[in-house]
Amino acid sequence: ISLHDVSNIYRVPLMMIEQNLHSMLLQRLRMGPFQKGLDYSTAGSMHVDHIAIEDSVVIKDWKKLAACVDEPESECVIAVVGKYIVQGDAYLSVTKALTHAAMATKQRLRIEWIEASTLEPADDDEQGDGATSWERLKNCDGCVVPGGFGSRGMEGKIAAIQYCRQNEKPFLGICLGMQAAVIEYCRNELGTEKAHSAEFFDDLVKDEEDAVIFMPEGDRERMGGTMRLGARETILKEGSAARRLYGKEKVMERHRHRYEVNPALVPRLEEAGLEFVGRNTDESGERMEIVELSDKSHPYFVACQFHPEFTSRPELPNPLFLGLMQACKTAIVGEKA
Repeated sequence: ISLHDVSNIYRVPLMMIEQNLHSMLLQRLRMGPFQKGLDYSTAGSMHVDHIAIEDSVVIKDWKKLAACVDEPESECVIAVVGKYIVQGDAYLSVTKALTHAAMATKQRLRIEWIEASTLEPADDDEQGDGATSWERLKNCDGCVVPGGFGSRGMEGKIAAIQYCRQNEKPFLGICLGMQAAVIEYCRNELGTEKAHSAEFFDDLVKDEEDAVIFMPEGDRERMGGTMRLGARETILKEGSAARRLYGKEKVMERHRHRYEVNPALVPRLEEAGLEFVGRNTDESGERMEIVELSDKSHPYFVACQFHPEFTSRPELPNPLFLGLMQACKTAIVGEKA
């Protein structure tokens, strides 16, 4: 078997199929169709393709996927604003999900890694790393604010979200990224200047400044095993961007969090234009799962409490990442027209 260099990683299994490796493995493991009298130990018997895998729908679709990587129609630059930028593998799932969506939309993906804390207001304001980071963010086609823990970089994430919202830059927030989006909206649209998360401050005015609260069934004393984990059902509002992208009313996505959007503030936020279009109903009450702005006011402003990157696949990108990349491509094509 020759494993020479190919143009992209998705062509590696195609190269193996061309050399009939699949049939060799099936026959060696005696998993293929049994033929009486065939000596499976001989080299000649290994080169008979008994399953015609190249004619399958899966492989035909995989060939199209590999071609999309080699022949992109445009380049898309996505800013990932987070706190674990130095450790690239920390956001590996997010990177892969963006890659899958880029392939599906026939775009070459380039990621700008931006340390969230460098976007925070400083004494020298527009000097040093801050100025460079803001310039990089503004030059990107879209932005993702992924999940995380702790207060470091939180104000930078909020500032990045505010910029994306006010400048119609496609945005996707994940987990803490959604909570930051709600805090930003409370501050700048509801006028609650001290709005924040109860994860970082314990003196917030109840149902006024506490935009994000500790989940009622949680345990503040015992940290281990107290997260809301695993796949949970989300019901999508008809007519929303999320419903259009998923193509169905109910979806299952994976969670990993202890804090949630304060449901007491939802009516005021919705009245101000922030739509809570995905909600989860379980034994502990209704959860806010997805927020978005109307496509009449923003090309793509979506944030979710769950982790959509965990269900993304090369041949089936997660709908929320796909929506982000589609919005970016629409804007890029519009600029060139």
